[in-house]
Amino acid sequence: MSSTRQKGLREGRPNISGAVPENGGVNFAVFSTAATAVEICLFDADGKTETDRIRLPEYTDQIFHGWIPDLGAGQLYGLRVHGPYTPEAGHRFNPNKLLMDPYARAFHGDLQWDPALFGYQLGHADKDLSFDERDSAPFVPKGIITDPAPQHFEHPRTSWHDTVIYEMHVKGYTKQHPDVPETLRGTYAGLTDGNLLRRIRQLGVTAVELLPVQSFVTDQYLADKGLTNYWGYNTIGFFSPDSRYAHDRDNALQEFRNLVRACHEAGLEVIMDVVYNHTAEGNELGPTLSFKGLDNASYYRLMPDDPRYYINETGTGNTFNLTHLNCIRFVADSLRYWVNEMGVDGFRFDLGTILAREADGFHNDSSFLRVCRQDPVLSQVKLIAEPWDVGPGGYQVGNFPPGWAEWNDKFRDTTRDFWRGEAHADALAPRVLGSPDLFNHSGRRTWASINFVTAHDGFTLMDCVSYNDRHNEANQEDGKDGSSDNRSCNYGVEGPTDNADINDIRWRQCRNMLSTLLLSQGTPMLLAGDEFGRTQDGNNNAYCQDSPISWLDWSLGDRAKELEAFVRRLTALRHRYPILHRARFLMEAYNKELDIQELTWLNANGGTMQPDEWKTAQCFGLMIDGRSQPSGIRRRGSDATVMLIFNGWKDVVNFTLPETGKGRWKLLLDTNIPENGGAVEREIFPQSYKYVVTGRSFLLLELVGRDPLPQTSS
Repeated sequence: MSSTRQKGLREGRPNISGAVPENGGVNFAVFSTAATAVEICLFDADGKTETDRIRLPEYTDQIFHGWIPDLGAGQLYGLRVHGPYTPEAGHRFNPNKLLMDPYARAFHGDLQWDPALFGYQLGHADKDLSFDERDSAPFVPKGIITDPAPQHFEHPRTSWHDTVIYEMHVKGYTKQHPDVPETLRGTYAGLTDGNLLRRIRQLGVTAVELLPVQSFVTDQYLADKGLTNYWGYNTIGFFSPDSRYAHDRDNALQEFRNLVRACHEAGLEVIMDVVYNHTAEGNELGPTLSFKGLDNASYYRLMPDDPRYYINETGTGNTFNLTHLNCIRFVADSLRYWVNEMGVDGFRFDLGTILAREADGFHNDSSFLRVCRQDPVLSQVKLIAEPWDVGPGGYQVGNFPPGWAEWNDKFRDTTRDFWRGEAHADALAPRVLGSPDLFNHSGRRTWASINFVTAHDGFTLMDCVSYNDRHNEANQEDGKDGSSDNRSCNYGVEGPTDNADINDIRWRQCRNMLSTLLLSQGTPMLLAGDEFGRTQDGNNNAYCQDSPISWLDWSLGDRAKELEAFVRRLTALRHRYPILHRARFLMEAYNKELDIQELTWLNANGGTMQPDEWKTAQCFGLMIDGRSQPSGIRRRGSDATVMLIFNGWKDVVNFTLPETGKGRWKLLLDTNIPENGGAVEREIFPQSYKYVVTGRSFLLLELVGRDPLPQTSS
């Protein structure tokens, strides 16, 4: 195909990656260490006809580049890359395959599964060693050239220790919401509804964490079953919002920006769940969509002794090579783009251990992590790691460097176990304190522990108290998918029941786990819908369910509304009492200089927990002295003194309220009293009072009436 634009072709610049309009044309720059040529393919407005093909004229510092005249925003394009097809050496160049530009800001159309997408001939005896000459262009999304758009965002900038995260799915949150216009349900535009965002903020939430919204692919095996990759953990376009969530699909970029602005106006930060550990291209038998055809040996980690094959530390077929300088640059460029031009406030990194892997395994000072710590943009946003992968030594909870927060699955597992009667005080105590055994090092703070009881992956909170076993039949995998280790309890009946006693226990256990989550030290993360008892009918792996199984059902009954009010009450208490979310770890040792015991563990007799009680106690208390030192400055604090009582035992416990000298105990919360959000603040009890703590319940009390203490001189 001869180009009509060759006459005006210029060298362009290598230092601006992707396709950037400037001076009446577009500058293209594409990285590859082993390619021999890169061609820019232009398409008509519907993306079906290739109208021009221009070879980039220059190659500088491993960048192919050129400036093409008479092009601008809105033009559809793709890449064809020439080079050796030698899988045994790690190279899989095939110019018959149209490639998606990794730096494209938007895409037109959806991926359509076809044998032409594969660089080799499907069914050939030599498998991926064969070579396929079919053109894949009809089946590949086309990049959309966009104008650079400098943006200004007014960020809420909530401090870490004040943060409450709400994990949600853009589509699932509004797909069935009656107040959202039907045409906008399930879209970025639908989620900008002011009433919805105010509701989230009124829950006490300060940040929404969106499941993946970068352009992703639905796996072929799911498409063949009529299912979809609903969660979106299969990214292919790391600069582009997925158009499936846009009301106007070719305007997804601006719709996402509008969503971020609307969240900011509502006082909510936006955290993106991002997948930089692998791409949608799979292993050696996967399709050639982008990186595999651009520079397979640079972008992916390959087996050192046989680079035909991929290192698979993600369980998805391939692993992004974050030891390669250009791959690190690509990821950092992408992250900065989402901050600077899209306005996001932070990132949660799926399988984050991958980010810190060097050739010999995990390092908490890996090249990529060092880049983030020194980057003037990325070092200022919230960075959250999912601190595990499926490779050797992949479980790294607590081992990320300062500045990072981490999902703490030990909090999840221990909280579930305690309330179902399978764990004792010794297990729950450190989790309530922000897991100092994991995070109290290198100057890290309590907020580094992202506490959660449920997340998108696994049972919802209501399912955790309603099912003993997973029920994933709709996934069409013979019920073998999803985890069998749910640490759940159905309390006598599997699934929904009309038994009033069982339902009472289930709703109270929801309140207990939510109370533990929202009143512990650390950063709480609430799964959307748990605040009103959402169910997925026992499906603990709804990754492929773009259906009512995953969509939030907003037809709330009385108990659902009661639980939502209870959550609002919990977050209000958390914000009212700073002692419940200190950034500094509380000390168990007596502070002789300030004459303060910052925290005291109590048994049911109101006395200090004894060593032999820790491994058996299912009912215990924690008293936190409000005078505890709030910072590194050696002086007392001035917060309220509070007491938390955890009764994981199935029967009533007569708990003696401890003696502290002067003052009385004011009841702030009792999970056995769900009415009015558990507000019971008119009840005040003397010290040594035996409070009847209902089986499986949680209490919060405040010490009132204590005389002011003299200030300690410095």
